[in-house]
Amino acid sequence: MTIQVEVVYALPGVQNLLTVNVPEGATAQQAVELSGLPDQYPEIANLKLGIFGRLVKADTVLREKDRVEIYRPLIADPKEVRRKRAEEGKVMKKGGGDI
Repeated sequence: MTIQVEVVYALPGVQNLLTVNVPEGATAQQAVELSGLPDQYPEIANLKLGIFGRLVKADTVLREKDRVEIYRPLIADPKEVRRKRAEEGKVMKKGGGDI
């Protein structure tokens, strides 16, 4: 029996969203491999994986309708960016309203 999952990999100008049928009991890594994305983007071989925004191990067993997300490394560390803004005296807005 198979289950249907989605595999997602996004780049700055392109989003790849593929629906993949995998055997029941398949792992997140197996879904990525079956999607064919590693053939197009060899750099994803060692990237982190998540399911619906939660970081998971590659050997996590999937359930029907899971969305496996392939995460690229961050360009800048968010903590470092906030620290630099604070040093410069810039005010960070929270939400969309006036401060």
